[in-house]
Amino acid sequence: MKRPLVAVGCVLLGLGVGVCAVAVHGYAWGLALALAATAATLVALPPGWWSRLPFALGWVAVLVAVTPERAEGDYLVSGDLGGYLLLGAGVLVFGAGFVGLVTPRGAPRDSGPSGTAP
Repeated sequence: MKRPLVAVGCVLLGLGVGVCAVAVHGYAWGLALALAATAATLVALPPGWWSRLPFALGWVAVLVAVTPERAEGDYLVSGDLGGYLLLGAGVLVFGAGFVGLVTPRGAPRDSGPSGTAP
């Protein structure tokens, strides 16, 4: 029962980080900070269907939601270098979410709690 709750939390975390990334991508420092926070979160989350992938899907969902043209005729993601870097980062984040599903060869799989303490 814990994993679905963790997945929902990771989706919400991805949505929050994605909104912040879109909000500050117009500034060089903001884009660098947003990409660093995104990369750090992807590295910190363990790979799996219930952690890294939901975060990535939440982050990319924000980009999908804000890229269409707005009613005023403008775009929320700018059409400059920062905007293109943000969209490129979205592709990388999406890919990182799926790459995290693959367990490296020779790496032991987590079988859950063993019930023994060292």
